[in-house]
Amino acid sequence: MTESKIQSPIADFDWDSYESGASVSEKSREELTNTYDDSLKTAKENEVVTGTVKSISKREVRVDIGMKSDAIIPISEFRYNPDLKEGDEVEVYIETLEDKNGQLRLSHKKACQTRSWDRVNEALEKDEIIKGYVKSRTKGGMIVDVFGIEAFLPGSQIDVRPIRDYDVFVGKTMEFKVVKINQEYKNVVVSHKALIEAELEQQKKEIISKLEKGQVLEGKVKNITAYGVFVDLGGVDGLVHITDLSWGRVSDPHEVVKLDQDIKVVILDFDNEKKRIALGIKQLMPHPWDNLDADLKVGDRIKGRVVVMADYGAFVEVQPGVEGLIHVSEMSYSQHLRSAQDFLKAGDEVEAVILTLDRNERKMSLGLKQLKKDPWENIEEKYAIGSRHTAKVRNFTHFGVFVEIEEGVDGLIHISDLSWTKKIKHPSEFTQIGNDIEVQVLEIDKDNRRLSLGHKQLEENPWEAFEGQYTVGSVHTGKVAEVLDKGAVITLEGGVEGFATPKHLVKEDGTQAQLGEELEFKVIEFNKENKRIILSHSRIAEDATKAERRAASTARRNERRAAEPAPAATAIEKTTLGDLGALQALKDQMLKDETK
Repeated sequence: MTESKIQSPIADFDWDSYESGASVSEKSREELTNTYDDSLKTAKENEVVTGTVKSISKREVRVDIGMKSDAIIPISEFRYNPDLKEGDEVEVYIETLEDKNGQLRLSHKKACQTRSWDRVNEALEKDEIIKGYVKSRTKGGMIVDVFGIEAFLPGSQIDVRPIRDYDVFVGKTMEFKVVKINQEYKNVVVSHKALIEAELEQQKKEIISKLEKGQVLEGKVKNITAYGVFVDLGGVDGLVHITDLSWGRVSDPHEVVKLDQDIKVVILDFDNEKKRIALGIKQLMPHPWDNLDADLKVGDRIKGRVVVMADYGAFVEVQPGVEGLIHVSEMSYSQHLRSAQDFLKAGDEVEAVILTLDRNERKMSLGLKQLKKDPWENIEEKYAIGSRHTAKVRNFTHFGVFVEIEEGVDGLIHISDLSWTKKIKHPSEFTQIGNDIEVQVLEIDKDNRRLSLGHKQLEENPWEAFEGQYTVGSVHTGKVAEVLDKGAVITLEGGVEGFATPKHLVKEDGTQAQLGEELEFKVIEFNKENKRIILSHSRIAEDATKAERRAASTARRNERRAAEPAPAATAIEKTTLGDLGALQALKDQMLKDETK
């Protein structure tokens, strides 16, 4: 902007002649005109100068820049500055000094655009508060006119509290701070929230400095989340955790409060450094345990509703804010592992027996199975030793099968009591979980609530008959059922199993017996007590060979005797002690050969 040159009055101007109407000389008139022209500001087109607002109407603003005439500018170019008034200085851009109508044309908008980038950068550098006009809504926020530049106002930067309706800000002029500029793409990000936060930060310090635990305050519900409610305490926020909304169970905070609702809260705790304030609502109400019926005692029946399920049990609300736990072990007399979901689900109305009641600790445990008769009370009568029943397989261990005869009455079948004849390594080889199995009661352990059961006892012991059938030396047809490192399991008639070591599996051709092969086997050992039969296939061939050798030896001996001359009839043979010794040695040798 160029400064105007102030001219001094003409020294010899004849003011008396001028006032009397006398004509002025041409020279004086020319000097007067020059003086008037020089008194005006000098300006050039396409230049930014400073002007003064002379008047404001609904549609236009009249601005004086010191020229012969004022310029008219549409008021829309000043929409970011609603406080504009007469006498204010504004920057304008000279479009033309004289248009076809002889009018001076100025533009405030173009002046802003010319200098806006420098102004925006200066505002960021100096952390200035500037004004902007909210033009429209866009994805994720608003478009704001700042010095003629379109800046982006993110939705999260409009206010410190969540905004549910962005449209209410369109068309408003607001104060902002420039928070980010991308010099390469000429992008500007502004924030209105930053102004509020600066004010709130000071308010927070003042408010928190006056807080005390146990203090009751009034606030407004600002936000509701899945884990709690944020409450505006007048410049500082506090959180009411979902567990502090009500003495009863709350699944959704919306069930207790609504947005913008005025509520009373009590301060439970606060952190000066982190500016965190923990609030409570339920603490302002009497504890429900204080209203629990004073006549309730252990053993009483009580009704309630299942509010929460866990694997280990169910929480039952017997009255708002008063809950009792039914542990899974108290839902059934059954001993095998089960989940609480097998018996109950959330929302179920139940009746239970009070097992424990601690009013001081505000704890209560309940039971369902106590409503039924304990099946172990008359166990000796219902499941007497020797009685037979049908049970359901519930679980396996390496040593046996756990079964359930009825709910709460469990028993164990030891692996050795599954079969008389089969060698079972694991119960899964014999039955499957969920199957029914016939059992006989062998023993009753009432204290530990366990029955010893047997399955094989349903049949007579076949080993009594096996003793006469599988005598040592008898030969039977068997099938190689399983090959092991130490030998093979041989299946014989009647389903009984025997065992043969590798040396007893050698065939006449020198090869080993193979899995699934049927051969003749000789019993070389039978033990009824241990239910053990030892077999040999190779012994059959060995014994046959020995028999042939003995027969050949006997034949040779007989031949030698036949060839010897007959003794004299009159000779009387006398046997000496030496002859008897030789005969005994020969007999021992023959017995030894037979054993081999």
